[in-house]
This record gives sequence, C-alpha cells and structure tokens, in this order.
Amino acid sequence: MSLFTLKGKVAIVTGGNKGLGKTIALTLAEAGADIAIVGRNHELNRQTAAEIEQLGRRAVGYSVDLYNIPAIPELMGKIADHFGRIDILVNNAGTSTTKRAIEVIEEEWDSVMDLNAKSLFFCCQAAAKVMIAQGAGKIINIASIAGAVGEVGISPYTASKGAVINLTRSLALEWVRHGIHVNAIGPAYIKTDLNAQQLDNPKVLDKIIEKTPMRRLGQAEEMSGTVLLLASEASSYITGQTFFVDGGWLAQ
Repeated sequence: MSLFTLKGKVAIVTGGNKGLGKTIALTLAEAGADIAIVGRNHELNRQTAAEIEQLGRRAVGYSVDLYNIPAIPELMGKIADHFGRIDILVNNAGTSTTKRAIEVIEEEWDSVMDLNAKSLFFCCQAAAKVMIAQGAGKIINIASIAGAVGEVGISPYTASKGAVINLTRSLALEWVRHGIHVNAIGPAYIKTDLNAQQLDNPKVLDKIIEKTPMRRLGQAEEMSGTVLLLASEASSYITGQTFFVDGGWLAQ
C-alpha cells in the first residue's frame, strides 16, 4: 500500500547495528528508506550498512557515543549533509542495570538516565531542527512497558522509560505545528543483548512468561508493523501516543 511506503525518505536508527535496532533499520530499508545507522561499534555499523545496501538502499554507519551530548548536533548535521534531509528518527539506543533499588549507586543511575532519557531528548532536539526547516518529520522513541508499570530490580530503567513516554507527549505538542509527529513504542520483553543475561535465568524467564498473557517472549520482528505505521503516512493523524507491543501485558 502506498500509505506505508518510505521511498525517498531518510531514517536514522540509534543503536541500529544489532538486535532490535537492526531489525528496525532493516524494516525501514525494506519499505524504501535510506538509513543512517548510529552505534559505537564501527564494524557492526559497517556490516549492517552492507546488509541494507543489498536491499538497494543507501546506508551509512556513524560511530558516535551518545553519552557525548555535544556530539549529537554535529552527528545530525553530518547525516543531513550526506543524505540531504532527515525524515525519520528512531531513538532505540538504551541501557539498563539489574539491581535492587537499595543497592543502586549514583553512577549506575546516571548511566541509565543519561542514555535512555537525556541523550534521547537531545537527539530529538537536533533532528527536529532539521525537520522544522523541512516542515515535516517522524520521531519514534523506543520506550517499554516498564515505563507504564512498576518492575522489581530495574528502577533506573523504569524511571528512564517513564520519562520517555511523557517526553514523547510533550514534544508532540510542541512540534505538531511544524508537521513533526512524535510517538513511542513500548515493547514487553524481547530478548536482546541488553537483557539476555537476565532472560537466560530460567526462574526469571518463567516468571516473565507467566505474567505475559500470550505466554511467550516477543520477537524483534513483531515490532516491525508498528514501526512502519509510525514512520509512514499511514499515521498522519497520530502523535503523542505510545503503542505497547506487549503480548497483552498491560491489558491485565
């Protein structure tokens, strides 16, 4: 359907060289977008870009540490200069720490909040400056069900994802007059490098599956439809929303 095509569009995916981010990048490329991959690992960036090029799309990897906030405007400028525009930004980069709240130290709190919330905001800001000049843009923030419900052992992560959900609303309201749509996706548990150690624990895995009405983990590919909806003209009257892809978790 033409509503879902991304032909002629340029998309940025942070944390886009592996796991969920890579799946998102490939989904957008398959729909016709050229892709800027942002990740710290140069070789993984190169490999992912090569896969995208095999789909007939342009792709470039940018090895940038998003903890370095001053580097973000420069990054967005380079991408805009290279591709000529920025149409879609997917803020997927993130981190977590698994520890009881009573044991969390300041450095761990800052690490999670600085990447998941602070750098995400400044990526939105820098991309929006380009999008405002264009008069249009789509921003998709990867949140989590953990931003909508409490969860034991990941308090900095839940705080950061709650911030992402409400930030999404605020940015949507500020930028809607510029033709920029800002939405979020809140997945339940999908096995990635970020949570693999946690989910490899049979007791933890069994508990999560028991709490999930579909009685299984999600697959990265099951995010693809929602990503494509929010990146395309099919979502032309949607902004400020968080779509939970959660196997029924929040229906309980």
